[in-house]
Amino acid sequence: MHEIVTLQFGSQSNHLGTHFWNTQESYFTYPPEPESAVNHDVHFRAGVAPDGSDTFTPRALIYDLKGAFGSMRKINALYEAEDDRNILDQTGVWPSKPIVQKAAQIPQSSYQQHLDAGLEPPQLSTSNIKYWSDYSRVYYHPKSIVQLSEFDVNDKLMPFESWDVGMDLFEKLEREVDLVDRDLRPFVEECDGLQGLQIMTGVDDAWGGWASGWIERLRDEYGKLSIWTWGLGDQGGNTAVPRERRLQQIVNSSRSLQPLAEQSSVYIPMCNRPAKVPNYLSYDPTSAWHVSALQAIGAESMTLSSRLRTSNGRHGTLQDIEDTINSTGKRRIAKFEMSVADPDVLSDKSTEETSRAKKVGSTVSRRTSEGETHLSSFDFDAFTKDYRVASHKGGKREHIFARAEACRGAWTLSDDAGRNPRDRFGDGPRLQRYTAPLLFPTLDSFPSIFDVGTGHTGRLAVHAGLTTSTAVAEQVRAIEKIVKRLIAVDEREALCNGLQVVAEEYDEGWDGDFTESDDDD
Repeated sequence: MHEIVTLQFGSQSNHLGTHFWNTQESYFTYPPEPESAVNHDVHFRAGVAPDGSDTFTPRALIYDLKGAFGSMRKINALYEAEDDRNILDQTGVWPSKPIVQKAAQIPQSSYQQHLDAGLEPPQLSTSNIKYWSDYSRVYYHPKSIVQLSEFDVNDKLMPFESWDVGMDLFEKLEREVDLVDRDLRPFVEECDGLQGLQIMTGVDDAWGGWASGWIERLRDEYGKLSIWTWGLGDQGGNTAVPRERRLQQIVNSSRSLQPLAEQSSVYIPMCNRPAKVPNYLSYDPTSAWHVSALQAIGAESMTLSSRLRTSNGRHGTLQDIEDTINSTGKRRIAKFEMSVADPDVLSDKSTEETSRAKKVGSTVSRRTSEGETHLSSFDFDAFTKDYRVASHKGGKREHIFARAEACRGAWTLSDDAGRNPRDRFGDGPRLQRYTAPLLFPTLDSFPSIFDVGTGHTGRLAVHAGLTTSTAVAEQVRAIEKIVKRLIAVDEREALCNGLQVVAEEYDEGWDGDFTESDDDD
């Protein structure tokens, strides 16, 4: 089992997907180069263009609104027939010439023009990035591009902002045509052994409702398949957005949380405006290009083990990571954190770690004892903390159940996580670590947002982690306290009860610090 099919819902997710696919494309090697450590068949499908040439395109299904694709066309250079004729020159049974009205075509960005001409692309900036397609380096199969023509991007009269709007649209299209059968099944049936599905979606607007409809349909179709969901959004933390809009974002996120957490194998919330940001990071939180680049480093690094060429690669599949962080089968929400560093600096600091990382895909897995911890701290916390209220009452400490880590580069792993309360098995948190010398490439499509000593086209060492802990319960309870004051009475009980059930899964099995008073108010 190795192939992974990716579904992308919405503009922010497609920005993330663009960085992700640009990175995957950079791993391709051609003789006489040494074979890449990454197996490109995991995420790319082989095909044949109309001219008979071989092609490799992403195993991706990309949804966005009308006008959100920029200059990208459904039929691209790989699949456009050479004898394509103007529709006005075609004759039919109707005696008169057809009158064709076309919307003004969005011009290609300078970056795309240089790529098509085989020239070195110009340096990008936030001022010349408007669409996610402006800096895309890959061609997609025509079946990958699905435009939802019912809504226009940035439409003020019919904004795509409410969770109900997204769910209603999914249900409407599902009644007209089986979306899974029409759009996804062609990609799934091409796979020899499907490893899982990867979903990137917005959660604080209508895309949360759209994704909720999709995830329930996918779970019905693929009962035990690994489905990873990366939930993206401002999560109500953007102070530049009007208060009414921020409150709606919170409600949308809370309504997305329950179905995505229940139906996904792993659900990773990633805030567009994280609370914890290191001083070596300088980025524009209003730029989707910047924000998605930061998120892409984490998402790409955390799943790196699932696509490596290695004799023991089975230990790094999506399912293996799930088994580490979700021992009960019900703790599906994981907190994501990471650190980024200059690989040369790391190498100077630790020759021991460099030797340990020689073998691609090597793993370290152990369960720590009560008085001993091997959990490292991170510089960047992508977990949504904007809702937090009265955290850590009475000096409570976060209890960590399990963590899966991915290390790219020669990291010296610290033991400063502190003592954790014992769980019901008398042991500390379970830890599984995947290491690889393959660094994260910062391409010319990637923004210069890190000041860690590497150049614009350098490479980054990344240490990322997915953790299941009581911080998840604290987050979910804080959300529940807020949304119960914002939603209608007829929806309140079901939503709040569902959030409480999710939170309780992170209290079970240890002598927790949460008490009944925590659920008051």
